[in-house]
Amino acid sequence: MSRLVVISNRVAVPASGEPAPGGLAVGLRGALKEAKGLWFGWSGELTATEPGQPEVTRRGGVTYATIDINDKDYKGYYEGFSNNILWPLFHYQLGFFRYRRRYFEAYNKVNDLFAKRLAPLLKPDDLLWVHDYQLIPLGAALRRLGVDLPIGFFLHIPFPAYDLLRALPVAQRLFQSLCAYDLVGFQTDTDREAFLENARMGLGARTGKDKRLQLGEHRVATGVFPIGIDVDDVEHQSRLGQGVKAAHRLTTSLQGAKLVIGADRLDYSKGLLERLRAYQRLLSRYPDVHGQVVLLQIAQPSRTMMISYQEITRELQKILGRINARYTHYDWVPIRYMEKSVGRQTLMGFFRVSHVGLVTPLRDGMNLVAKEYLAAQDPEDPGVLVLSSLAGAAQELDSAIIVNPYDQDAVADALQQAINMSLTERRERHTAALEILRRNDIHAWRHRFIEQLENAASYSAAR
Repeated sequence: MSRLVVISNRVAVPASGEPAPGGLAVGLRGALKEAKGLWFGWSGELTATEPGQPEVTRRGGVTYATIDINDKDYKGYYEGFSNNILWPLFHYQLGFFRYRRRYFEAYNKVNDLFAKRLAPLLKPDDLLWVHDYQLIPLGAALRRLGVDLPIGFFLHIPFPAYDLLRALPVAQRLFQSLCAYDLVGFQTDTDREAFLENARMGLGARTGKDKRLQLGEHRVATGVFPIGIDVDDVEHQSRLGQGVKAAHRLTTSLQGAKLVIGADRLDYSKGLLERLRAYQRLLSRYPDVHGQVVLLQIAQPSRTMMISYQEITRELQKILGRINARYTHYDWVPIRYMEKSVGRQTLMGFFRVSHVGLVTPLRDGMNLVAKEYLAAQDPEDPGVLVLSSLAGAAQELDSAIIVNPYDQDAVADALQQAINMSLTERRERHTAALEILRRNDIHAWRHRFIEQLENAASYSAAR
């Protein structure tokens, strides 16, 4: 069996004896443990000088190799190109797109650094798996160093259509970097088709019925691998979380009102402004819900130093203030807003005691919150998921109430439908969703990707 090498922007090395925190780490650490693998990436530390050699540690059967990044390069690579350019572009939010040539230079510099520090650690039979938009050029950088191993890339966020991607001045160079991989994986078939369209229109590449593309002598396989969750772990955490003090206090404070919950990273792509306006439309159109429903919106701060995120925070607070000022009664506040992180177990407990999960991003590669919400439910009395059609999860979870997040009337109607849905229908929808979650869980996701990467590498070697 080949050794698996995972490369991601950030590597959180667990403390000795510390369990995996859940989510992506569960799937990757499981794969790495099976293959006696290596996880390589940024340590989370910045330096004013040239970064040194990787720090290598071993925990739970997995080897971790981490490097520091120069402070100036990090700002251009991560805050600049990754999150001021690629993030808004790939999420169809050109209003936040801020191109600077120096950002692209720093982006490539850091990817070159990753390649130079990783290459000496590689073994002849390694299988490399690169993750996400921060590291698109890494495969090409490794090829320039003579690395001739199978390399796969998985994009966790959406892939933009050709007419959108060409707004990026360096789109062709970026896309050529993707063609250095043996396998490029996506969350949905829509994303893969956008990638193939870009290959044909932007580079003149040929694509076949097998969804491979040929650019010169190099052939690139593509695949669709919807990322999942550890369903059993979420169920376990939700049962424990339901019994914690915070969940008990929450349900007591509702005084019989039904709980609608949203839990998102504080980001313009999550549609929080549109969500609050839709909830206001619910209060306006359906006065009978007054005093009977409470929205708890949890917004985890992120990238707080970026101006665009500071602006959305101010707008959220304005809308929130207006809604609560207009509709609050002496014994009822329609929206509770928490701009802070909530522990995983507590959050799963909150999901379990809620009646409606409201997940309405304006664009999302997958959205694991939607899947966690469903897995956290009590099968005997499950809540209802209201889900954006523009989230990748909507292509799997068709038993949810699917809405367009830009249509505030439709979201308000969907909330009303969810609040009043019968127990029989809620159980039927939950059963159907749970079957899909188990079929496409985190373990199936990584097994499918690794298997296809091995096949793609064998195909290339045979040619």
